[in-house]
Amino acid sequence: MDLRRLAVLAAALAALAGGWWGRGAEASIHTYDREPFREVGNAFLLSGGSEGIVADGADPAAPTSSFIKFVNVTFWRTLEAAELHSKMAHSTGLVQAILFEAADRDNIGGSAYGGQRSICCTPDLAKLEGCKQGEVIRRPSSDDPDWPYVLDTHFSGSHLSVRLDDEVVRVTKTGMYNLFFISCDPKLRGLSMSGKTIWRNPGGYLPGRMAPLMKFYVLMSLAYLLVMIVWFSQYIRFWRDILPIQNWITLVIALGLFEMTLWYFEYLNFNSSGVRPVGITTWVVTVGAIRKTISRLLILSISMGYGVVRPTLGGLTSKVLLLGLTYFLASEMLDIAENVGTINDISGKARLFLVLPDAFLDAFLILWIFTSLSRTLEKLQARRSSVKLDIYRKFTNALAISVIASVAWIGYEVYFKATDPFSERWQSAWIITAFWDVLAFVLLVVICYLWAPSQSSQRYAYSGEAADDDDEEAQSLTKGDGEVGMVKMDKDRNVGVSNAFSLEDEAEEDKRE
Repeated sequence: MDLRRLAVLAAALAALAGGWWGRGAEASIHTYDREPFREVGNAFLLSGGSEGIVADGADPAAPTSSFIKFVNVTFWRTLEAAELHSKMAHSTGLVQAILFEAADRDNIGGSAYGGQRSICCTPDLAKLEGCKQGEVIRRPSSDDPDWPYVLDTHFSGSHLSVRLDDEVVRVTKTGMYNLFFISCDPKLRGLSMSGKTIWRNPGGYLPGRMAPLMKFYVLMSLAYLLVMIVWFSQYIRFWRDILPIQNWITLVIALGLFEMTLWYFEYLNFNSSGVRPVGITTWVVTVGAIRKTISRLLILSISMGYGVVRPTLGGLTSKVLLLGLTYFLASEMLDIAENVGTINDISGKARLFLVLPDAFLDAFLILWIFTSLSRTLEKLQARRSSVKLDIYRKFTNALAISVIASVAWIGYEVYFKATDPFSERWQSAWIITAFWDVLAFVLLVVICYLWAPSQSSQRYAYSGEAADDDDEEAQSLTKGDGEVGMVKMDKDRNVGVSNAFSLEDEAEEDKRE
């Protein structure tokens, strides 16, 4: 296998992991617990959230269904900052809440004489922009002069805290909305905030970019249910002729149905309550990690000829199970990080640390799958098992198509993310996640079709051919001591090769059989 083909296959399976950007999103009820402001340029800033919101219409008489509500938002300054002012002073510090649509992001801040862009108005910018010194620079939107929306809150006297008046901001334009809390007062260093904001769409609290996925999971649940009904009816009808591999296919179908149903109810709960309980989300992603792990081990076992050219995996069983356990742990950690809580809590370095092991294991899996599949095809061709060979050729074609589709979709994902840094195409972002679930489902349907229970199922089973000791999966994957080249195996004897996946255990298993 040449290096170019290796690179393509490795990248493809990395994509099959389910996407590197995952399903993570911020909750619609954003809670702040003494969150600190950070210094950005000439301002102190705290991000309050970012979500896609669908407009509820411009009719002021209609009930408000799309809004952003401020509840118990309180700003806290340090004791040192408070002691700088007398108790009788009226306005001793300004904090502003700035709400704007992503398309209007350039209407916030300014630059004097072509210099560095500033968020707060300086003396020079006050002359150029006509802004008010000490406040955030804001220019009215071309669509609505009231936006970006600004809420002002002033500290009074030497009080340590001040509360923003509870207010509901109605959203009448569909877009990606961003909320920032900003202070331009240098005396308010060390500022923090508590409280919450509630973001709501017409259909509920589910963020706009996640709302289409709830309907998608309904359709996927129905699709899995249909496959389960058809498969199980055949399973019951021909239960006497069931092969071991068909039992594993049944388990994968059941897990897929369970996972899609759990995702729907998790989103339904999120949509009605506005929060994502850690326990529920953790349970859902754990089921998903189990399903992905077993699916990959199923494909690997089929590719190795389990139940077709060999009755068991022999000495490779422990290695396959170890790889499966490792993959489950890596996938579980990545999925929990991307789905439990808010994705913005994870730093770029921490997320990269979790993605790399998952991608490496996927790349290794696909290499092992295609290497094993090549060996199995060679054996079937040598034995002239035309029925089994036809099935495996169709299976190979299905895997090849999925690899091509995966590589193409990876390219599209990279393009999508690179050309939309501010998530302005949030309404179609759900397709990125949905594609991987659809691809996994289609590949499962192909496997169900090829290995469907029938009265002739035993034609595909291992029929007691002489056990071969020429399995070369490990030798082609990993060579010990720098050995390079083809390893020629003799059917009548075993040649010992030092590598990470020695097949001595498998040979002993074959002798016992």
